[in-house]
Amino acid sequence: MRVTAPSERNDKLAGLLRAVNADDQLKARWYMQQVTAERLGMSDHSWVHLRIVLNIALRIFRLLHASGLQSAVERDHGLEAEDAEVVIAGACLTHDLGMSIHRVDHEAFSLFLAADRLPDLLAPVYEEPERTVIASEIQHAIIGHRSGGTPLTLEAGVVRVADALDMEHGRARVALETHLPNIHSLSAAAIDDVRIMQGKERTIRVEVDMNNSAGVFQLDELLARKLRGSGLEEHIEVIARIDAEHEKRLLTIYRI
Repeated sequence: MRVTAPSERNDKLAGLLRAVNADDQLKARWYMQQVTAERLGMSDHSWVHLRIVLNIALRIFRLLHASGLQSAVERDHGLEAEDAEVVIAGACLTHDLGMSIHRVDHEAFSLFLAADRLPDLLAPVYEEPERTVIASEIQHAIIGHRSGGTPLTLEAGVVRVADALDMEHGRARVALETHLPNIHSLSAAAIDDVRIMQGKERTIRVEVDMNNSAGVFQLDELLARKLRGSGLEEHIEVIARIDAEHEKRLLTIYRI
C-alpha cells in the first residue's frame, strides 16, 4: 500500500504523505476497511479508493483556489493554501477508517480512529498549537462527508465531492461480480470515465461518460446528493453524456 499525490510544491503535504506511507497501523485499518466492504458486497473502499479521492480532491481544490477562492485555514487561522492541502489530504486518507469497524455510523467511528493517528501523522510537519488546529479541520472534513453532512469549510466541501467522484466502472466490480446485480451496481458499472477540468460557466466542469442510462441513478443518488450542501454548488457543473448504441435512448445528456 502506497499513496501518492502531486506534492512537489508543497513540503508539508509531502511530509504528511511520508508519515502516512510509513504507518503500518493506519494501513491495517485500510485493509480492514476493504474487508468490511467485501463482507457487505460493496465497491472498493481500500487504499486505492483513498488515493483516487485524494488526487481528485487536490485537483478540485487547486482549480478553485486558482480562481480566487480562499480556504478556511487561510481565512480563519492565517495559514496558507499548503496547509489547506494537508487538511484535505488528511481527511481523504482517514474519512473511511470507521469502515474497519462497521459500515453503519462509519463516519462517526472515523473521527475517533483518526484522532488516534493524526497526532503522529502531523508531528513531522506541525508543532502545537497548529497541529491540533489542522487535526480539528481534518476531523470536520471527515464528518462532513456523511449523508446529510454539512461542511462548513471549503476543504470539507472538496473532500465530500471528491469522495462521490470516485465512480468509474471499476469501482463497482466487487458488488457486480459477487452478488446479483441491482440498481446500485449496474448504475456504477455504467460509468466509463470521469474528467475534471477548468470550466467556462463555472470554475470546474466535470464530464462523465456513461455506456448506459442506468448511470443516471449513480449521478443523482450519489454525486448530486453530495454536491448539494457541499458549498460548492455554484462552482462545479456536471455534464454526463450517454454513448450507447444498443439501448433505447431515454436521455442523451444529464446536467447537475
